[in-house]
Amino acid sequence: MPEFVREHRDRIALVAALLGPLAVAAVLVPLRDTLSNTDVALILVVIVVAVSANGHRPAGVLSAVSAAAWFDFFFTRPYERFTITKSSDVRTAVLLLLVGIAVSQLAARARRLQVVAITDAGYLTRLHTTADLAQSAKSSAAVVDHVRGELVDLLQLKECRFEYGTLLGHPPRLEADGSVVVGRRTWDVEQHGLPDEEIELRTFANGRFIGRFMLRPAPGATPPLQARLVAVTLADQVGTAHAKS
Repeated sequence: MPEFVREHRDRIALVAALLGPLAVAAVLVPLRDTLSNTDVALILVVIVVAVSANGHRPAGVLSAVSAAAWFDFFFTRPYERFTITKSSDVRTAVLLLLVGIAVSQLAARARRLQVVAITDAGYLTRLHTTADLAQSAKSSAAVVDHVRGELVDLLQLKECRFEYGTLLGHPPRLEADGSVVVGRRTWDVEQHGLPDEEIELRTFANGRFIGRFMLRPAPGATPPLQARLVAVTLADQVGTAHAKS
């Protein structure tokens, strides 16, 4: 997906995350004498699921926070104040927040792997090994080094390096769906192979950009879509390790 389209979609998702729970809560206010607070919380969770499935992780988390806040404001006594007096309402609000955040994490993970099912045993081994390292490594640098080696093999690269916190220039980019974008158009990897120039693969931690792998393909490199999707998922593990450290 081109970057400008993704950025536009993500902005819309953030607006929906902020205002969606408010709008639904406001619609339900006339029914608060007939609906139980548990029912209201379940309805708001549906909104969080919808935002999480169509946006990115920060939007999902924001929608969970928004849903919990407006549940407190409109449906717990004293009404229309950010105060809760009943312990049962406190539990419901906290559960709404926690469930909403959990759903947003699951939706984000599902989106990364939804394009194709990765069934090749070699690919699965790479994913499993890297995920284990991301959880056990004492520093993200070890995960960066491991992933760099995996990317060289997976994507038929001549060179690969990692840059922390820089976004210089506008090189071709390997996207989350396995496509390669050059400028504003999608490059046909199957037809032409990878572009004969450095390609960036960005990494994020909790929705925040932390760096990018710079990939220099070997001449004629034509990695299949599954390999490119595995490469994206491996790069995500650097973000996981960075957020944990």
